Amino acid sequence: MSIDAKQTSIVADMSLAPEGHLKIDWVSAHMPVLNRIREQFEKDQPFKGLKVTIALHLEAKTAYLAKVVKAGGAEVTITGSNPLSTQDDVCAALVEDGVTVFAKYNPEPKEYKELMIKALETKPDLIIDDGGDLVTILHSERQDLMSTIRGGAEETTTGIIRLKALEKQGALQFPMVAVNDAYCKHLFDNRYGTGQSVFDGINRTTNLVVAGKTVVVVGYGWCGKGVAMRAKGLGANVIVTEIDAIKAVEAYMDGFAVMSMMDAAKAGDIFVTVTGNRDVIRGEHYEVMKNGAILSNAGHFDIEVNKPELAALSSNIRTVRRNIEEYQLKDGRSIYLLAEGRLVNLAAGDGHPAEIMDMTFALQAVALRHVNEQYEAIGRKVANVPYELDEQVARLKLEALGIGIDSLSDEQKAYLESWTSHE
Repeated sequence: MSIDAKQTSIVADMSLAPEGHLKIDWVSAHMPVLNRIREQFEKDQPFKGLKVTIALHLEAKTAYLAKVVKAGGAEVTITGSNPLSTQDDVCAALVEDGVTVFAKYNPEPKEYKELMIKALETKPDLIIDDGGDLVTILHSERQDLMSTIRGGAEETTTGIIRLKALEKQGALQFPMVAVNDAYCKHLFDNRYGTGQSVFDGINRTTNLVVAGKTVVVVGYGWCGKGVAMRAKGLGANVIVTEIDAIKAVEAYMDGFAVMSMMDAAKAGDIFVTVTGNRDVIRGEHYEVMKNGAILSNAGHFDIEVNKPELAALSSNIRTVRRNIEEYQLKDGRSIYLLAEGRLVNLAAGDGHPAEIMDMTFALQAVALRHVNEQYEAIGRKVANVPYELDEQVARLKLEALGIGIDSLSDEQKAYLESWTSHE
């Protein structure tokens, strides 16, 4: 064990490490793409002598990413990106593996932020961020910690929204690679990962059937598409709400009912928000909801479901089951909120399946190497993952699955590149 990691880290209970190791070992056995990346990193040592700070949902799959980056020569520090998704046994195991950890399950808001700042006070050269949390701290209250940073990679839609706002204002101080926008991220992680893990969290927490119920999916981006698809597969009647006319037509063409949030609020049994915005379910919606409606969120922050307005309509709030709060409204109805309105798939579950995060975290790893090698050329902007890296991850995935695909012949390439010969 690294003496520095053990002495420096702040975790809940080091005695939990054995269970954490079992979790990490299990997911690593189901992450063949990341294992291939690890082999490359061990050989090339792309991060030798560098410090990397990671802020992600701190569970087993994230832990294995941290170990892969460490295998590339980095001194790795990690913190959580959501207070309810941190797993204390995984944190303890990482410390034993020589990774410095500043994270606990469900700390007070002040301590949660302090732990994130401590991770930045290691003065990293590179960062991996989730939701733009590290970047926001660095560009606001702790600009003194930015001097060493070459760049980083961002995991989520929410984070990229924040980064692009910074870039538009000319305030972004270092390059960030938009991992979320890579094909192998949004096509698979956002759709299949979110779709499955949202209902893993809901079903584990409520122990109720989905079939026959009306599920309202708020937002029809890639995550919303996945949630709607899985809800339909579980036998639900699915309603989609949107603000984007094109996405609304797409949802309609995909076979889902499309309507305003006010109309959907009257019909829904289970609600899932996936917009990246705030207050998409709020006071006027609560007033028309069914008794027993279940609210959940799969966006980064716990602001999509307006909790203060729900509390204001309530005469009593109580926990009726782990991760389920009952809001007893003054008119006698009850509305249930899962996982305090935080990410239901992580705060009330284990997050995306290992095979999905295998591709996403492989992208994070190669994107981090890319930004380290190209940070001066990229400049202070939000950059896309180069297509060749995106395709590299897909090809490694196909190899792991034992699937072969075709390639173009020289004649086919010439034909596609020509505008004159079509014979």
